[in-house]
Amino acid sequence: MSIITKQTLIALVAGLACAGGAAWAQTSGAPPASAATESPHHYGFGSNASADDLKQFVSPLPDGRGLPKGSGTVMQGEKIYMQQCLACHGAKLEGGIGDRLIGGRGTLAKKADSGPPIKTVESYWPYATTLFDYIKRAMPFTSPNSMSNDDVYAVTAYILSKANIVPQDATLDQDSLAKVKMPNRNGFKPADR
Repeated sequence: MSIITKQTLIALVAGLACAGGAAWAQTSGAPPASAATESPHHYGFGSNASADDLKQFVSPLPDGRGLPKGSGTVMQGEKIYMQQCLACHGAKLEGGIGDRLIGGRGTLAKKADSGPPIKTVESYWPYATTLFDYIKRAMPFTSPNSMSNDDVYAVTAYILSKANIVPQDATLDQDSLAKVKMPNRNGFKPADR
């Protein structure tokens, strides 16, 4: 009879554990390791998202790629704001239950002894497409993602107009929104990693 070394015993136990785990996976319904790359495993619930399901999700980039078709004016945006946004953000976009939306330019870079920074769309956000994206996904608070693209363009135009970033007669759409120059566009510096 030969003597089994400690290393041989460890290798034998590890091999048995791997073989047992593979056998368990095949009998338990878990996909074998090779199946993960070959085909998806089905768990018996849910369904594949259709193209129509995915239409409601947008993720625009700062340069406008990914913005959906649509348009809205400042005047249309004011009406929608009064119906959908005023209760949380105030009649003059001054905030309340929801965040303040305008004002505070330059307060993020000022000295600490001159008061706290005022973080708003106007003072903080570097791209107008971010405003569209946030409104589309998260507003109104009680019914997120319920506004049409036209309504979101209009509310975006209204907020940017009240912040004196776009004119009062502006119409925003998928082409013009990315061209809006936000006051804090150059206020961020890349992390030096």
